Amino acid sequence: MSTFDPTSIATLSINGERLLQRLDALADIGSTGDGGCCRLALTDDDKAGRDLVVAWMHELDLDVVVDAIGNVFGTWNVGHGSPVMTGSHIDTVRTGGKYDGNYGVLAGLEVIATCKEFGITPARPLCVGVFTDEEGARFAPDMLGSLVYVGGLALEEALDTVSIDGKRLGDELARIGYAGAAPCPGPAPHAFVELHIEQGPVLEAENHAFGAVTGVQGISWQELTIVGQSNHAGTTPMHLRRDPAYVAAMMAVYLREIAERFGGDQVCTVGMISLHPNLINVIPARATITLDVRNTDEDTLCDAENLIDTFCFQIEQDEGVSITKRQLTRFEPVVFDERVIDLVERRATEIDGRVKRMPSGAGHDAQMLARVCPSGMIFVPSKDGISHNPREYTEPNEMIEGANVLLRVMLDLTELEF
Repeated sequence: MSTFDPTSIATLSINGERLLQRLDALADIGSTGDGGCCRLALTDDDKAGRDLVVAWMHELDLDVVVDAIGNVFGTWNVGHGSPVMTGSHIDTVRTGGKYDGNYGVLAGLEVIATCKEFGITPARPLCVGVFTDEEGARFAPDMLGSLVYVGGLALEEALDTVSIDGKRLGDELARIGYAGAAPCPGPAPHAFVELHIEQGPVLEAENHAFGAVTGVQGISWQELTIVGQSNHAGTTPMHLRRDPAYVAAMMAVYLREIAERFGGDQVCTVGMISLHPNLINVIPARATITLDVRNTDEDTLCDAENLIDTFCFQIEQDEGVSITKRQLTRFEPVVFDERVIDLVERRATEIDGRVKRMPSGAGHDAQMLARVCPSGMIFVPSKDGISHNPREYTEPNEMIEGANVLLRVMLDLTELEF
């Protein structure tokens, strides 16, 4: 039984000053000196960040467990049954900000601290998770830790993943002391809710205070290797060229055309182009490019992928090149639980009526947890929509109020039977 009146939750507030101080303290680890952070997964800086968060978990007398993929869970074992879980990640991209992921983890600790300080005992345990390698910036795919946790990727396959710097994931886990004993897949929570900065411009542009996230776009990442004929840039007539750089440029333009043709939530990006031999006066022999294609609708996402395949086949014939495709990541769109979305919307509206139901354009650990339990997300605005950048910023009051929404939603979820 809980020891609080659910109708009085709206009077609660987290310690905003402590939340902001902890965000700054974590940001100091891996600081890039310009307001940003670089804590790639399973590096020494990631270990130091984990150690700090675990120390804060111990200060709250949480039961701390590390699983075989390095996910860290701090649980307040009160009440009965499976826990209501929150959390995110603390690894960053190489040019990261100090809020992405970190905010959701530290706000989760604030939820438990606030309950303890106000003498509130929930009906169920509360748990804060720190998931390994969410960014995928060092080990692919992204959201690797939460994917293994829910059984979407075999543990041994994940442990054998090789990083961009040639290191085996399992070896790096052991090196930093976070190769845990808890099994994967892990136990399903009662529910999961993740607090995150939007990482996009919509809330700020439309003057909304919060996002009640309805789901996450499906993601298709592909790498194309285009092989042509390297030759002299001055002596080879244009009509006799087999130019991979030209084909890469055509592909980038075609992806933009797909996005404009489909409209709605369709987005397409060529994020990387690498040429070989990459010399000013040489037609390249090879171009390697990455395609990032996303949509909230699975059928439409498949249509876009099929169009890309057809275009690749046609351009091979037209330009005399060969194109090899490698699928890097493929996740179907995720729809969050309507009951969790409703709770987020209701509690956010109590604080500020400017709440928007919206999908997430970025991937998050919550989309993996949605495979095993009712899940949802809370967004707060991002200044100018900037993220994965040292200029990433959210107003302090917006961060504090977002944590208050998380607090109230988590307590609601301890009382809700699914």
